[in-house]
Amino acid sequence: MRATKIVATIGDSTSTPEMLQRLSDAGVNVFRLNFSHGTQAEHGERVKAIREMEERTGRPCCILADMQGPKHRVGVVADGTVITAGEKVVFDQNDAVGDASRLPLPHPDIFAAIQPGARVLMDDGKLVLKVVSLGTDSFVAEVVTGGPVRSRKGVNLPDVVLPSKPLTEKDLSDLDFALAQGVDWVALSFVQRASDMLDARAIVGKRAGLMAKIEKPAALAELGDIIAASDGIMVARGDLGVELPPEQVPGWQKKILAECRMVGKPVVVATQMLESMIEAPSPTRAEASDVAGAVFDGTDAVMLSAETAAGKYPVESVEMMARILTAAETHIRENPESALPQLPVEPSLYHAVARASVALAETVEARVIVAFSTSGNTAVRIARERPELPFLMMTPDPLVQRRLQLLWGAQSAVSIYSDDFESAIDEAVGVIKERNLANNGDHLVVIAGMPFGIAGTTNTMRVVTL
Repeated sequence: MRATKIVATIGDSTSTPEMLQRLSDAGVNVFRLNFSHGTQAEHGERVKAIREMEERTGRPCCILADMQGPKHRVGVVADGTVITAGEKVVFDQNDAVGDASRLPLPHPDIFAAIQPGARVLMDDGKLVLKVVSLGTDSFVAEVVTGGPVRSRKGVNLPDVVLPSKPLTEKDLSDLDFALAQGVDWVALSFVQRASDMLDARAIVGKRAGLMAKIEKPAALAELGDIIAASDGIMVARGDLGVELPPEQVPGWQKKILAECRMVGKPVVVATQMLESMIEAPSPTRAEASDVAGAVFDGTDAVMLSAETAAGKYPVESVEMMARILTAAETHIRENPESALPQLPVEPSLYHAVARASVALAETVEARVIVAFSTSGNTAVRIARERPELPFLMMTPDPLVQRRLQLLWGAQSAVSIYSDDFESAIDEAVGVIKERNLANNGDHLVVIAGMPFGIAGTTNTMRVVTL
């Protein structure tokens, strides 16, 4: 059974109940709502349709709300504007229409932080300028790589740590809306510091998982602290690939994945994974290798963006993604030298129980690991060990069940028995038989805490034979 999860972005063409059902059947585990596009009302209808599908099918559906963040853009520019290498351009906050000698940049936070020598990238890095002098309310930059300038194109500043927070006024409104709708995860764009995540945590609390999108070089300098302050991480290779030299992105991706797995935080690899399938029914071989490479590096999930939000082949993209993931996981099982190395573990009872349970299950050739957890933390510890067999998390909290859909390998079910261990085991056995995970005579390894039903007490293992 596929362990690596699939996140799919929902757009206009995939928001109908019929398309949501087809995407779910094709293998989507997490539905992403991109608040950079669409209205709150439209996203509210999508949440409603997803929850109705969940009710209808009995399958937990996880929803990720992705905030737009402080995206910087040039203002309005005259048609036909072209800047040429070697020329100088003035940037200011005047909202008059720009031209080749002057460009409007309506972002005071940029002018507060910009320094001589800093690079200004526009239009996804196609245009490159370098700041040469500062004025009172303007700065002058020399064109390094020229080309056509179009209105409202994005601006990236890889050499500058901006004073702006990752939650704009729009984001705060969208966040309140998304939390009221009961989304399961919230992703913050353009995180620069661990304090950005702490500020967001004060708003989100425990109402949703909090994910940091790593897409700014400044975030790499505080990577460990940002991971510690987050519930999950997204390697957002779009803007990260603009602000970093492209040749550095793969190395950073591996480092981020390794650090997240070390501390047991789920991580998503995103952007351009099957980009060609926006227009074509099959991916390039390089894209297939990219998806498989993320599996070999230990990602918990991979994400489809425009492929499912606006592409011609959304269902086929999910099906292809699922096939590539399954093939990569099969290769790892059949070629142990391709597996990730076992990680060191901190001297903690909970980590020790997780590692011992996986070793025990593999030794007795158990078919399933069953864990009872109120918070879901036990699932994270088991996933960290990357077991070769399925693991089922039984939790009394439907919110935890949905949130776990993002986690590598985790299957989940809601348990109504929160204080009776024997009844809870019988309930888990019923789920296992219903899902055809094991048959009579097979072994299960059960992990729980004693006294049963009290959070944070995972300390017990038992082998159960069906």
